[in-house]
Order: sequence, then C-alpha cells, then structure tokens
Amino acid sequence: MTPPLDTTSSGVGLQVRGLRKSFGGQAVLQGVDLEVRPGEIFVIMGPSGSGKSVLLKHLIGLESPDAGEILINGEPVHAAALAAKYRMALVFQSGALLNSLTVGENVGLYLTEHRLKSPEAIRQIVAEKLEAVGLAEAADKMPGELSGGMKKRAALARALVIEPQLILYDEPTSELDPLSSIVIAEEILELKHRIRVTSLIVSHDRDLAFGVADRIAFIHEGRILIVGTPDEVKRFQNPLVQRFLHADFRRAP
Repeated sequence: MTPPLDTTSSGVGLQVRGLRKSFGGQAVLQGVDLEVRPGEIFVIMGPSGSGKSVLLKHLIGLESPDAGEILINGEPVHAAALAAKYRMALVFQSGALLNSLTVGENVGLYLTEHRLKSPEAIRQIVAEKLEAVGLAEAADKMPGELSGGMKKRAALARALVIEPQLILYDEPTSELDPLSSIVIAEEILELKHRIRVTSLIVSHDRDLAFGVADRIAFIHEGRILIVGTPDEVKRFQNPLVQRFLHADFRRAP
C-alpha cells in the first residue's frame, strides 16, 4: 500500500538499538545505538571503512542486522504496515537520475508510477519542488545537461515530492565544489525550518556536518564514539576523533 500524500510534513523519530553486523566473520557494526529526534538534522560522520555505509543500508532496509533493531517512532522498521504509515526518502550520493527521462519526469516519477495525482497536478508539484531547490528552469533538460551540484538538487526535489517525514542523505556533498556544497547545506537547513522534516546525513564532510547538524554521531570501526552537538564533538578529547577533525584531506600536487 502506498502512503497517501499530504501538503504538510512532521519529522519522525528514529531509534537504532544494539545493531550488529558481520561479513565473513569480520564485524562491521558492533552494537550501534542511536536516537534521532523528530525534526532534527543528525549527521553520522567518520573515516572511510568506519561502517557509515553499512549502517545506512540497514536504515533503508537493504541489509538485515545480525542483532539489534531499528525503529521509527517506536515501531520496528520491518513491520509490514510501517511503509504505509511513514513517508521516507533517500537522496543518493550520485543523484541516481534516470538518463532516459527529463529532469521533470525524474522528479515526478513516484507520483506518475503510483498514479497518485493527475498529470497536470504532477506537473505543478514538480515545478514547485524544482523551484524550491533553485532548478525552476531545468524541468525539460536531460540529466546529462546538469552539473553535479544540479543533479544533487534534482534528487532532493524528487525526494520532496512525497512530502517526506524522514530524508536520508548519502554523502550529499561528495564530488561537489565548495559553492555547490554550500547550496546543498542551505537546502537541508531550509527543509528543517519549512517542513520540519527529520534529516539523517551520512557524510565525511566536516564543513557540512558542523554547518548544519543539530547533533553529530562519530563512528569508528563500527562503534559510536560520541553523540553530541557540534561543539561537544569538537571538544571531545579522543585522539581518533581529533585526528579526523584536523586532518588535511587535500592531496599534494
């Protein structure tokens, strides 16, 4: 059953309890506990190989844990009725636009496939969402005509079409120039204030994390080392965290 659309959104709470996952005898998640509050921007950050991507796959249902559970507003995510009750969207790292469709068709694909609105209503909704992310003139363009930053914003517009209560972002600023990264950060902040959506961001981008997050979780080798406000994370006297926060990731010429 497809969840009905409405014109308002209210963020949901997300709880992760004792999540464990191993592959080939190698522990990847080692008892992860998190609580994301309704309407907040929560960032999970850490170095490559820390377990961020595997955790995200569990949150969107692509992986099943060996132990532990994930809940939305206190209900297990594997509950059959949950998908019909809450509206969740994912903004992929690559944007994941279909090259055979126009930008507008990509953005409105969910509504079209599920026949939730008339064609005219879909066009209007798509126009509104593209305008909201600064792509009002892009509806008739093909994805190949967009820059990397524009593709990310188009993917965000596609997520907004369902009036989500929870948006999961996978490295939303990866491979973007600083200006495009700022635009994405501003859009994430705007959504918090405009529709009070809950945003969970998986990223290694320190500027993004400390620029938008209400709280940050730092993960290392499948364990959460700290959950706190940006200031609390910056002050956290753990050598692994401090090394990550102060590392220079730029490559030498």
